[in-house]
Amino acid sequence: MKAYRKLTALLLAFSLTLGFGTAVFAEEETETETEDLSVAIDAEAFDELIASGIVADDETIASSEWATKVKEAGVLRVGGTRTSFLFSQLDETDNSLRGFDAGLYQLLARYILGDETAFELTQVDSSTRESVLQSDQVDVVVATYSITDSRKEVISFAGPYYTSQQAVLVAAGNTEITGVDDLAGKIVATQAGSTGPSILEEYAPEATVQEFETDTEARTALEQGRVDAYVTDYTLLLNAIVKNPDVYEIAGDVFGPEDNYGIGLPLDSDGVAFVNGFLQQIIDNGTWESLWQISLGDRTGIDTAPEAPVVGE
Repeated sequence: MKAYRKLTALLLAFSLTLGFGTAVFAEEETETETEDLSVAIDAEAFDELIASGIVADDETIASSEWATKVKEAGVLRVGGTRTSFLFSQLDETDNSLRGFDAGLYQLLARYILGDETAFELTQVDSSTRESVLQSDQVDVVVATYSITDSRKEVISFAGPYYTSQQAVLVAAGNTEITGVDDLAGKIVATQAGSTGPSILEEYAPEATVQEFETDTEARTALEQGRVDAYVTDYTLLLNAIVKNPDVYEIAGDVFGPEDNYGIGLPLDSDGVAFVNGFLQQIIDNGTWESLWQISLGDRTGIDTAPEAPVVGE
């Protein structure tokens, strides 16, 4: 955890002092064109890493009913996003998805099917991630998905594969809010279906909480002054900061419980053990670290990857 806290401090310092991009507050394109200064992922390095991923043998596939189903279908159905700049971003120039989460599910598709492109993406948000698994619309959800006890009552998780915490996003130049302790009496946005509402109840009980369906809607409300701050997972806010350094700022330090990201699977699926085995292998062989460096480290000026979380805990 010391390595993680050092990493978040370095990421925050870097993102607040260097300019990477311009503001985009809705998924629709606007008529005003602005120069994009955001640090793009090294597509060639990303693609080469994914194409070199490990492939499971027939015996390993046969040991899992979940993996066998995916193998027989010939495609891995993924619940994920297309607009998470560091984790799963659609590149419209070649219609490819790249980022840390995108790399994980493409590596998993390669592991099961021998083809990293053999996946279908269903877009999800924080309010639909459980339902797409429960209704068998997808095989996995890989979407900066926090592992919580309430979610484990209706779905299962493999992992964790990444660890984060909460943070407070404010409009650039805001001097009234310097951290979570200043949220009392403020109108604070968070995402419905996320861990944000319960965390705000504990750490900022005197705040007025407004829940939004998507990250974009919450940030739009902040930009328009309809809310005073936005609280959610630090790494999601880092996406906004890296792309829009002159629009938003992170107020104060990260806070709250350590937030472990997991890969969502159907409840009690034997896919949990299968995916955990896959995750452990890519951690052990250095692929996890390389993927982190390409997706996050190289784009935020950090040379040393954090220690991977312990899979299965």
